[in-house]
Amino acid sequence: MRRSRILTAAATGAAVALVAAGCSSGSSDDNSTKAGSAPTLTGDCAQFQAYAGHSGSKVTMFGSILSPESDSLNKSWADFQKCTGITIQYTGSNTFESDLPVKVNGGNAPDLAIIPQPGLLQQMVHTGTVKAPPEQTVKNEDNWNAAWKGYGSVDGKFYAAPMSANMKSLVWYSPAYFKKMGYTVPTTWADLMTLSSKMASDMTGTAKPWCGGISSGTASGWPATDWLEQVVLGTYGGDVYDDWISHKIKFSDSQIQDAMKTVQNWMLNPDWVNGGYGDVKTIATTTFQNAGLPILKDKCGMLQQASFYEAQWPKGTKVGPDGDVNAFYLPAVNPDIKTPVEGGGEFVTAFSDKPAVQAVQNYLSSPEWADSRIKVAPGWVSANEKVDQSLYTDPIDKLSAKYLADPNATFRFDASDSMPAAVGSGTFWKGMVDWFGSGKSAADVAKEIDASWPS
Repeated sequence: MRRSRILTAAATGAAVALVAAGCSSGSSDDNSTKAGSAPTLTGDCAQFQAYAGHSGSKVTMFGSILSPESDSLNKSWADFQKCTGITIQYTGSNTFESDLPVKVNGGNAPDLAIIPQPGLLQQMVHTGTVKAPPEQTVKNEDNWNAAWKGYGSVDGKFYAAPMSANMKSLVWYSPAYFKKMGYTVPTTWADLMTLSSKMASDMTGTAKPWCGGISSGTASGWPATDWLEQVVLGTYGGDVYDDWISHKIKFSDSQIQDAMKTVQNWMLNPDWVNGGYGDVKTIATTTFQNAGLPILKDKCGMLQQASFYEAQWPKGTKVGPDGDVNAFYLPAVNPDIKTPVEGGGEFVTAFSDKPAVQAVQNYLSSPEWADSRIKVAPGWVSANEKVDQSLYTDPIDKLSAKYLADPNATFRFDASDSMPAAVGSGTFWKGMVDWFGSGKSAADVAKEIDASWPS
């Protein structure tokens, strides 16, 4: 589930154009510089020399990132614009997924689009309008976990470089409550289940080891897809996970049914959920935004939710090892799976191969741009392995970056975002609501999802 869909920004994006002159020397007419006659950039602008030569060009960019997050996006490339003379005109929309195909099919595609779903990228590539990235962008891709290149590829051809990342495999908890009760952060799945059982025997009233909420308007069900996805990845590894996404392995097959049993023993366990809210069925009616709030009142021990959940804690909540809440890595179900990490993210996709557009692609795929974004956007994380880790000041960002940038991790992208839209954001989401909310069996849920798969 992509972050922009679930953040509670009320504002809609507006086109923002930050026009500034190039910061260079060696040319008397920087604003009309043509490709191939790049001026020599000096001083603080020297770092952008590789992108020079396109002063006066405008590059349009379209995405789902809204204000206030888009404000930091524009700040992140302000120096690039000033020094190169390239204007990046970004427009954000809260109906991006439906708007982009309309723009593309109507011959009004942006130069660049920030696409958060591999499934939508595939759809756009099949229109024949997406341009292959330039050589430097392809080279920059080596700085990411190899799995990311696959998610930016269609039919084996690389099209879109990753831009940002978010960490799904986290568990939120109260450090103070753990300390008071003598609990330690578990590092294996067995320890996590033992801790859950211990909490269940220690807690009274409506307090339970786990809390959760999967209500999210038209996107209801997505948090539960994350629970199943992480169990599949952490039990069977990347190959089975990939085959599940492509439907070589069906929801009704034994591996996925066994994973659903693991989830059932965990998040549908009446003795373990739903702390602070009620029985298992209340998970379906509790919003994902409110799901973790009982942790602050010691009514819930733990919440499995992504790094972006940090934005949902009430203002003034201190996050960190000595704070009101903190998070730890969700361990693998099967200890033989090496550091399973589920995440989401966004990909820069080009509908133009103009030199200025390619210059922007090269910059946005570089660790230098990622560093600049981190400096102005607390809560934003890159999985680029060359990023300066010391720039992260938020403890959750640091934890997320540690795992997302681990070249040895078994990283996989959110499965529901990678499946065909009719399934991933359709029957899969709906099936999870039915499973948690109405008590429909795992077998029946699987049967309905499999039957909906596009032929």
